[in-house]
Amino acid sequence: MSTDGSRPRVARREALVRLGSAAGVLGGAALLGKATWDKGGFGVEAESGARQVRDYRTTDGSLEHAQLVVSRGVPGEDGTLPTAEELLKRALLPMGGMSRFISRGDIVVVKPNIGWDRMPIHAANTNPDVVGAVIKQAFDAGAKKVIVADGSCNDPNRCFQRSGIWRKAYSLGAEVVLPAEHRYRTTRMRGELLDEWPIFTTLIDADKVINVPVAKHHNLAKFTAGMKNWYGVLGGRRNRLHQSIDISIADLATFMRPSLVVIDAMRVLMRNGPQGGNIDDTKVMNTIVASVDQVAADAFACTLIGQHRENLPYLKMGHERGIGTMYWENLRVKEV
Repeated sequence: MSTDGSRPRVARREALVRLGSAAGVLGGAALLGKATWDKGGFGVEAESGARQVRDYRTTDGSLEHAQLVVSRGVPGEDGTLPTAEELLKRALLPMGGMSRFISRGDIVVVKPNIGWDRMPIHAANTNPDVVGAVIKQAFDAGAKKVIVADGSCNDPNRCFQRSGIWRKAYSLGAEVVLPAEHRYRTTRMRGELLDEWPIFTTLIDADKVINVPVAKHHNLAKFTAGMKNWYGVLGGRRNRLHQSIDISIADLATFMRPSLVVIDAMRVLMRNGPQGGNIDDTKVMNTIVASVDQVAADAFACTLIGQHRENLPYLKMGHERGIGTMYWENLRVKEV
């Protein structure tokens, strides 16, 4: 912290130097291979047992809190639109606020989509302002540390830099972790398709995990947001999973149960996803969807690109597994 209490900012040159020194190599499992997972009780040496689940959800089941909130930004009297930070505050208020999910002293991982070498205007990655709003809320709720990480598809250096997420996160005092081989550990997930796989430990070795995807079109899955965003925890050859993409998405959402899902729909990639690249394929919506149910969040958010839940097999799989409900309208829903 600086003397005035603000979090330190970094010069552009220093930022780029630090970014370069933090770069890792994406893909490949950690050579730690068969070591037993040291937190949560699951690992590749555990040859038997139930399906492994990493559950970060709150135990607070209060009936007074909304379970899914749609926060839409409309122009004020002066014609200006609310910021992502304002939209997130409005979304979290009916849910009990961020302090319902984050406790003082927590180490929190924020998991955006930082998969592509694209700028925010292309809507292929999570909007940096949405990521920044989540970081700020987490710190305000008392988080000891906030870590931002993802397993990029393109070169991580360029993805983290061009997305604007690295600079935004660092400016707010969050730690940014790029994928590197030593951060992966082979883990027995016991999924239908994902049995034993290298996992990006930074993304799961925390007290709380907040999933912050971007809503967009996907050429294979048809739509991607919260459930598909968990692909970022995987190392190895993820493209091998594309032939059974719906099963792998359901397996990942079974493995990862976030404390909170915050879907960025500030600018939405309507077609030619997941990479995009053409601004004409995007649509400004100025919307944030927050939920405690990752299945319901995706089932609602897919309507933003004109998709329907019945066309997304992974939603039905998640629903049938009891991860969440695809019938979002049965939840306590609020639009603000």
